[in-house]
This record gives sequence, C-alpha cells and structure tokens, in this order.
Amino acid sequence: MSKIAGMGPTLRGGLVVLTLVLSHVGGGHAQERMGLDQAIDRALVRSPVMAQQEQAVGNAAASQQQAWGAFLPSLSATSGGSLRSTDRFDPGTDRIVTGSSDSYSAGLSASYTVFAGGRRFANLTEARANTLAAEARREDQRFQVVLQTKSLYFQALRQEDLEAVQVSRLAQAEQNLDMVRRRTQVGRATVSDSLRARLDFVNARQGLLQAETATRAARFALGRQIGLGVPVIPERPESLDPTPIALTDEEVLSLAESASPGVQAAEQGTLASDAAVRSAKTAYLPSFSLSSGYDWANQAPSFSDGTTSWSLALRASIPIFNGFQRETTVDRARFSQTVSRLQEDDARLAARQQADAALQELRTAELAIGIAEEALVVALEDLRVVRQRYDLSAATVLDVIISQAAADQAAADAVTARYDYILARAQLEAVLGREFDQ
Repeated sequence: MSKIAGMGPTLRGGLVVLTLVLSHVGGGHAQERMGLDQAIDRALVRSPVMAQQEQAVGNAAASQQQAWGAFLPSLSATSGGSLRSTDRFDPGTDRIVTGSSDSYSAGLSASYTVFAGGRRFANLTEARANTLAAEARREDQRFQVVLQTKSLYFQALRQEDLEAVQVSRLAQAEQNLDMVRRRTQVGRATVSDSLRARLDFVNARQGLLQAETATRAARFALGRQIGLGVPVIPERPESLDPTPIALTDEEVLSLAESASPGVQAAEQGTLASDAAVRSAKTAYLPSFSLSSGYDWANQAPSFSDGTTSWSLALRASIPIFNGFQRETTVDRARFSQTVSRLQEDDARLAARQQADAALQELRTAELAIGIAEEALVVALEDLRVVRQRYDLSAATVLDVIISQAAADQAAADAVTARYDYILARAQLEAVLGREFDQ
C-alpha cells in the first residue's frame, strides 16, 4: 500500500479495489519476510540433495576408517560351557548309575597381517581420495543450492520491481485518460482518442493483475525452496549496483580449471582409480600373517586345576592361479582408471567453458545496465515531449500511448538488466566454487 499513497484519488481507489480482489483470490495466506543469508541457510538445511551429499561424505569417511583399521590386529575372545549327563548301566547292581560330564572353556586369539603386497596402503589412498572427492561434490552441490536460492530470491525481487513498473504504467494511463477527457470537454479531442486512452487504461490494469500474480508465484517458489508453505517476501539488499571482480579474465579461467569443486572431485576420482589399480595388482604378491591364541578348559566352573594351551603361527600365502580372477580385476581397474582420467580432462574443459560463458554473460549484463538506464532516460524525455506536443495539438493520443509503452518497456528492461547482472555473478560464483566480496 505504500506505493499507492502518493497517487491521485481515482488511481488510489482503483488500486484499492484491485488489492481487495487479489486478496480474496489469494485466500489470505500469511507471508514472511526474510533476508538473503537466512534464506540460503534454510535452503541448505532442508535441501534433500545436500542431505544425500552429507550421507555420501559420511560413507566415504567410514570407508576411510575401515581402511585404517586394516593396519591394526584383529582380536577375538571366546567362551563356552556345556552340561551333559553320562547315565550308564551297572551290571553288578543291575541299576542305572547317574553321572555327569561337564566342560568349560575360554580362549583369546589375535591375528595380524604382516604384509599384503601393499594392498592396505593402496586401499587407504583410495579411501582418502574418495573422501576428498565426496567433500568436493558436496561443496559443488552447496554452491548449486546457493545459486538456485539466489535465483529464486532475486526473481521475487525482480517481479516486485516489475510490479512497481506496472503500477507506474497504470498511473500514467490514468493521467492520459484524464488528459483526453479534459480535451474532449473543450472539443479538442475525438471519440477515437477517448477510446484509445480508455483501452490503454484497461490494458494497464490487466498488466498490473498479471504482475501481482507473478510476484506472488515467485514468492511462493522462494518459500518452497527454504521449506515454507507460505509466500516469502525477500528483503531488499542495501545496494544492487554492479561491483567489480578483483580478477582478470585469465585468472578466472585458470581458477575454474584448478580450484572449482567439479574439477577437484574429478582429480580425486582419478587418484582413487590409480590406487584401485595398485590394489588390484597386489593379488600377484605373497602375503604374510601372524596369529596367536591362548585357550583354557576345565570340567568344573573353576579356574583352578584347568588346562591351558597357547599357539603362535606365521603363515605365508603365495597366489599361483585363481582362474584369471586377478587378471579380470586388474583389467577392470585399468578401464576405470582410463575413464576417470578422461572425466578429469573433460571436467577441466567444462569448468573453463562454463566460467567463460558466465564471465561473458556478466560483462554483457554490466554493459546492458548502462544501456538500459540510458534508454529509460531517453524514453521518459520522449514521453514528456510528446505530451507537450499533444497539449499543443501537434500529436495524437496514439503518439502518447506509443511513447508511454516505450517508456514502460524501457523501465522493465532496466529492472531486468540489473537482476541479470546479479544472477550472472551468482552463476560465476557457482562455477568457481567461491564467493566474491560485495
């Protein structure tokens, strides 16, 4: 309603009616206001994809812990007891003699792999690389969620500004209509002028209805992104002006090739595949293991008078032939290694391509802001001149409406250009995996 306060009585009345109609259609849903940082935090918390990435990181960390555990000895303890009757027939007394034969036992055993051909080290390297790759993919997904949230956030702001343009258009259309009415009363305007002005006013009302509907839809989309079932009104930042990036174009492309989350994930994937090949080749080498145990047994539930024994063994295993299973495993690991290296190369090229596209879009949007603002100034001046000419009967109302439409379009283009720049900047940040200082 603050936009309506400074307008004429007729226009205020018309807009109040429109607002009441829209409120009735909207069903009176509550709305919330939220800043960009808070919206991003909520979006990251409720994102199902981020939850999946967190789970992937946890699984990779568990695999790395398991790889570490392979360097430690395994230890196990056993215990048992049994009660068993030993009834027998005594031929001297012709009776069944009842007895028992009980047993109790306990044991402690340990084993340690002394040498496994380097398989444990290769598995640990692979697990570390997979953990780093999962973390890089999580970071990449975080920036994608941030980009999506920013897009919806600034789309809601864009629709709000475009709605303001439609409000201004309706005000101008009403002024044109009043101007034609005054000229009609003194016989200086035709019926056609009145009809055209009236049609322009009706079209402006329709445009405002559509803009308000689009604004509400954008706010609902933002609410869904952050886990709310109501429209969310984004708080306007202090400034939407373009800010320079303290990097040259070549530095941006180099950063994309070396430090973007997608490239880092591909690099770690290659390291993991290299380690998998080394792990597969260890099947050709012998392995040595050491085992030891201590056992106790007794026929009574007492540690006295029991029997004990211990053991210590060193075993060696030399693989000779296992039905070409080793060869198949090595071949598959090598194929995966080739694919991983190709994916890494493609990830670098893709990051460079995406960074260049985002950078060019950013530069274009920055120039478009100046062009759109200049066009808006020219269009408004043209509208002022045409209105003066109409007052002097040197122009028709159609000229005024055409000039007004050009001014409205210039205002909308100025709004669009400014938000295009903001979204292009967010796209570049998502590609590089870093945020620029505002």
